[in-house]
Amino acid sequence: ASQQAAHSVHLPHRPYPPDDGTRSRLTMSSAFLFKNLLGTILLPPTNGLALLLVAALFRRRRWAFGLALLGGTLLFLQSLPFVASSLIAPLEARAGGVFVSAQGARAIVVLGSGLRRDAPEYGSDTVTERSLVRLRYGATLARRLQFPVLIAGGVPLHASRSEADVMAAIAEREFGVPVRWKESESRDTADNARMSAQILKPAGIRRVVLVTQAFHMPRARQLFEGAGLEVIPAPTDFKG
Repeated sequence: ASQQAAHSVHLPHRPYPPDDGTRSRLTMSSAFLFKNLLGTILLPPTNGLALLLVAALFRRRRWAFGLALLGGTLLFLQSLPFVASSLIAPLEARAGGVFVSAQGARAIVVLGSGLRRDAPEYGSDTVTERSLVRLRYGATLARRLQFPVLIAGGVPLHASRSEADVMAAIAEREFGVPVRWKESESRDTADNARMSAQILKPAGIRRVVLVTQAFHMPRARQLFEGAGLEVIPAPTDFKG
């Protein structure tokens, strides 16, 4: 009986550790969230608000008043038009100027920039103002150059569709421009570049006309060139 009891003992279940793919996805998600959080904190107006919040939490400390003054001053200065223009002008100066010639490019890549979720007037998700500005200029160039179009943009948090899907529908329905490729898995501009290259290179395309805001063009161009594509910049929405 004791032998039967010994054989009937069940060891507690030990869950299997996550495989390499799951661990990699978790690491990438954590890094993505941390990068977005850090970027949000460093950019206006969150940088000034963050300083004010820290000052409020430690208001009994001697340095709290100085920190609050710094945060308030930062918010005020960043709200002034000439300060905003001064901050954005160096980026726009590196954007490459207004598009003139395709210089051997064979496709147009338009980058998404977020969605408005559940827009009541449209009955579904629609594009943000930045995405629409990029899309309109991309459609203008597509009609002028007669190039195929790739739209890049993944699924934002809590959205039901990808930026690429929503923008492609608008391009075709409202601008009359067909979209040949949609890159709909990316999370940021680095993903846009890498995944767009994976789509275009097998099609024999290595030089593209890249459409995005002028202030965003220097970073976007660097990432696309890092992914192995030659970039002809087509910046839009100059602010400076």
